[in-house]
Amino acid sequence: MVAALPPLSLLDLATVGRGRPVAEALAETVTLAQTADELGTFKRLWFAEHHNMPRIASAATSVLIAHVAARTERIRVGSGGVMLPNHSPLVIAEQFGTLAELHPERIDLGLGRAPGTDGATMRALRTDPRAAEAFPQDVRELQGYLTGQTQIEGIHAYPGRGTNVPLYILGSSLFGAQLAAAYGLPYAFASHFAPDALEQAVRVYRERFTPSEQLAQPHVIAAVNVIAADDSATAKAAQEKVLHARVRMLAGRVGSGSIDDDMVVALLDTQVGAQAKHMLTHTVAGDRDEVAAGLADFAALADADELMVTNPAPGLDQRVRTLQILGGVAPRVL
Repeated sequence: MVAALPPLSLLDLATVGRGRPVAEALAETVTLAQTADELGTFKRLWFAEHHNMPRIASAATSVLIAHVAARTERIRVGSGGVMLPNHSPLVIAEQFGTLAELHPERIDLGLGRAPGTDGATMRALRTDPRAAEAFPQDVRELQGYLTGQTQIEGIHAYPGRGTNVPLYILGSSLFGAQLAAAYGLPYAFASHFAPDALEQAVRVYRERFTPSEQLAQPHVIAAVNVIAADDSATAKAAQEKVLHARVRMLAGRVGSGSIDDDMVVALLDTQVGAQAKHMLTHTVAGDRDEVAAGLADFAALADADELMVTNPAPGLDQRVRTLQILGGVAPRVL
């Protein structure tokens, strides 16, 4: 018998297909969001800030959140996350305060400490490499703007003040776990691509959690890749394509030039292939029953209160079907 699943949520990178227009990816993101909204089995939908990555269309995270929130009705929409070192806390408070006024009780603000890009792009963003060191203070400053308890006398976020947009700390190491625990905030672990410290980070977070005005009890969100299909063979074939896409992405970053399908297959047995497989450690693929069992096992491993699902299957039809199958195994939350 499969254990009951915790609530499910979604992480969407607005992935651009190879050789496809960005507008198509954004339209597909809306379709997926509306499907999730109608199913009523997904608590929230988050978009992640990445820069200088041609296959990811969620760089202007707050803009995409506004677009999707205006085209859905019930699901919470937010960031997973905004990379706070790239921005001033006041500007983020104004952006998400505006979103909260437009869509009351539906906006989340997940925060990351990483730049979401490489060093050269950081310079183009005008981001000081040392900015991450101020992340704890920046979180407090941002929180003050949103609660109306500003940390800087005479400076307020308009809009933003008093909206109390909930904050979430994102991470893939013990740093984020310790900060979320100290501040009494929910903690989301990026186990969909960084599996190594998951169990230790969750344990540290739970042991050190201090209640806050936002959160009385610890809340762990763990991310997992899911590929669901009507039969196991179809899901496994899609999983193989996802692995190949990850190898292609990693090889492109290290300057391998144009990478054809034969080269991707050859790279599977190299360090690049091993890295891609490791990044996808927490991936559940299969039919309805296999996915339900796999998610239950992962939730137990992660000691998670909520699962953040990425939907990496190639093709819109397969991703819609994944959502539909998940809708049949997950608890209703909307």
